[in-house]
Amino acid sequence: MAYFSLTETDQQEMLRTIGVDSVDALFADIPEDLRQSARQHYARDLGDAQSELAVLRRLSKAARKNADLSVTPSFLGAGSYDHYIPAVVPAMLSRGEFATAYTPYQAEVSQGTLQVIYEFQTLLCQLTEMELANASLYDGATALAEAVIMACAVTKKNRVLWSRAVSPFYREVVITYTQGLPIEFEEIPLEDGRTDVKVLSEKLGDDVATVIIPQTNFLGVVEEYREMADAAHAHKALAIGIFQPITLGILEAPGSWGADIAVGEGQPLGISQQFGGPGVGLFCCKQQYARHAPGRLAGLTQDDKGNRGFTLTLQTREQHIRREKATSNICTNQALCALAASVYLTAVGPKGLREAARQSYQKAHYAASQVAQIDGIKVLFYAPFFMEFAVQLPRPAAEINAHLEKRGIIGGYDLSKHYPELGNAMLFCCTEKRTCEDIDALVNALREVQA
Repeated sequence: MAYFSLTETDQQEMLRTIGVDSVDALFADIPEDLRQSARQHYARDLGDAQSELAVLRRLSKAARKNADLSVTPSFLGAGSYDHYIPAVVPAMLSRGEFATAYTPYQAEVSQGTLQVIYEFQTLLCQLTEMELANASLYDGATALAEAVIMACAVTKKNRVLWSRAVSPFYREVVITYTQGLPIEFEEIPLEDGRTDVKVLSEKLGDDVATVIIPQTNFLGVVEEYREMADAAHAHKALAIGIFQPITLGILEAPGSWGADIAVGEGQPLGISQQFGGPGVGLFCCKQQYARHAPGRLAGLTQDDKGNRGFTLTLQTREQHIRREKATSNICTNQALCALAASVYLTAVGPKGLREAARQSYQKAHYAASQVAQIDGIKVLFYAPFFMEFAVQLPRPAAEINAHLEKRGIIGGYDLSKHYPELGNAMLFCCTEKRTCEDIDALVNALREVQA
């Protein structure tokens, strides 16, 4: 039986080999106040050395304290969603041919990875009805940041209009991402949970580069996206659409309602929540903007013998070739997440995607109707919503979530931090995984709080 132990002599020998006097010296670059805080919060008395079997038992016991989504119903959305993942997705991801972080710069040794990227792009074009899709963006937030920079470069303007209902997390990333650039952001207020189109029209002018349009916004409400896109185009501004991919099983695709650029988070497409990451950024645009688009583009070609082959194309967009002319330096290998999305879309097909969207929509509306019957709780907005809805509560959301946790339920997202004007408000989400029993349990737990 193996034991985890290190004698004082072994430790001193290791430190001498490394060239330091003590273990603390290894962390000297970390400020002392942070190290002290870590000692107070994370230090544990591990006790004597234990066998491998004992360590595994101890770790398993600690892991059981987590709320496992396979058995714990979750009504938390706000950008990361608990959708069903077909078994074929993890089975394909675990294959050795795909489980690699190698960047496919050398086409002659990367045909499998390049084909995955090409198929991913093709599926995204079919899903969004856009002409071009790329790969390799980190997540939905960085995809939006790249879209903003691209729109300003295409239009040679620097004013950006976006709704207060655009994800606050996305907005924070975009502001950070574009700092130092001469880009001005103006926020459009809300009316009944959706963008006030009248105010948007008043703020539009010929100096606006782009209007950012969340098809379903952070509060779950379906926007008047076609009207907003038309208003942007009337002033020669580009329309950037933010879409949630599952909703496109029912809602119009961005390409059909006038989006010039469409971005989103691919996590709902077969990627588990994994404590919040990683995800994969979805980025699509019109063909005419191909040379301005960021990230990788995989193309289909032929070798000198006429055999089909795949390669990266228009590579000046990245940092490794003629980087002084690159449209972006974003360059990450999200190929494994892109593969998950590709396998998911291929496995469920159009009918499966439509069914996932339909069930999410219907279950969210059932939940909203039941919650609205509880005295002291009301659904905040009358505007159409998809699978997330905001409610006003009689007491702080954190207090109610603590009660739900005791009942084995993961509650909704506390809106007070980013939308304090809503008071005690919470955003609930229902995906196709939530059952009527889950929803009824939520409603009963909320009634207990009121009682």
